[in-house]
Amino acid sequence: MSRPFVLPALLGAALAVGLASPATAASTWDIDASHSTVSFVVKHLVIAKVRGNFKTFSGTVVVDDKDLSKSSVNVKIDPASIDTDNSKRDDHLKSEDFFNVAKFKEMTFVSTKVEKGADGVLKITGDLTMHGVTRSVVLTGEGPSVEVKDPGGNAHVAFSASTSVKRADFGLTWNRAIEGGSVVGEDVKIELEVELFKKR
Repeated sequence: MSRPFVLPALLGAALAVGLASPATAASTWDIDASHSTVSFVVKHLVIAKVRGNFKTFSGTVVVDDKDLSKSSVNVKIDPASIDTDNSKRDDHLKSEDFFNVAKFKEMTFVSTKVEKGADGVLKITGDLTMHGVTRSVVLTGEGPSVEVKDPGGNAHVAFSASTSVKRADFGLTWNRAIEGGSVVGEDVKIELEVELFKKR
């Protein structure tokens, strides 16, 4: 079962954060991993949806409040932290059949373009590198939420983002044929729920 790439992409949506609060200079936000989720969904045996996520990731978003196009996103994900609630399946995903985590120890997403569509949806284009392959992907974001301060006075915001990728584009081609299709679906949907906090 494969399904990952996506992860980092979610982070791009974090850029929306800067649009939510007035500022006079660029602001830097870090992903609060303990309150965020990088998950994916892929079809199994054509009929069922299997979900998983990555437990270890980090990222930084720099928002230029005067010129959104100058904002940036940089995210890192540990593929060995994949978790599908099935240890045997997770071990297979970490093997050479899929992520080959012994060789490819990191996945990254680095933004190349940030824009706000006519419909108000934030779109972040960036280079996603996974399994030694780099492809351009586009994330669409919902949010950000209103800015809230924690008991320590630190500013936080949240957003949701999603995208879809084809795992074969990243060299993740392992599969088995069955009647009507294959064991693992080709399309992987990535769903991100991210909380960010502003660096002081």
